[in-house]
Amino acid sequence: MVKIDALFKKKRISRINELELERYVNFFENSYLENIEHCKKNLSEFSRWSIISGYYAMHDITKLLIAKQFRIKIDFKVHKTTIQVLRELIKNRELVVSLEKGYKEFLTLANDLDEAKSERTKAQYYTGTVFMKEEYKKRAEDFLNNAVAYINKIKDLLK
Repeated sequence: MVKIDALFKKKRISRINELELERYVNFFENSYLENIEHCKKNLSEFSRWSIISGYYAMHDITKLLIAKQFRIKIDFKVHKTTIQVLRELIKNRELVVSLEKGYKEFLTLANDLDEAKSERTKAQYYTGTVFMKEEYKKRAEDFLNNAVAYINKIKDLLK
């Protein structure tokens, strides 16, 4: 597993300075909300975009959590690095306790985000057949439910 220090050395993450923190946090507070609304509104007609925007809502709220709780900014290979940082942070039991949530619940977050990334990638390149349109509509509905559940878990941690 990747260590946080190694990600700093590789310049894949950095510390958020005091002047940048409010702007960075505000961006992700708004971005995840816009993405989840887009996910909901496009569920039926543009299902693959619903999945893609649902994933980005999950991704953005995760970066919000990392920024607010640890003042870490993801700089490079953002999708993979966000998942690596979350996994690294959640394996440290003391950090989990400081977030006042059960370890098991918190541990599922990185896996959920990783699975969502995979689903977003599949949706991005699907073929436009009638069958696949219906299939992605079903997947988008399931994905929305999972994305909303994930976002609610992160919101609880942000309180």
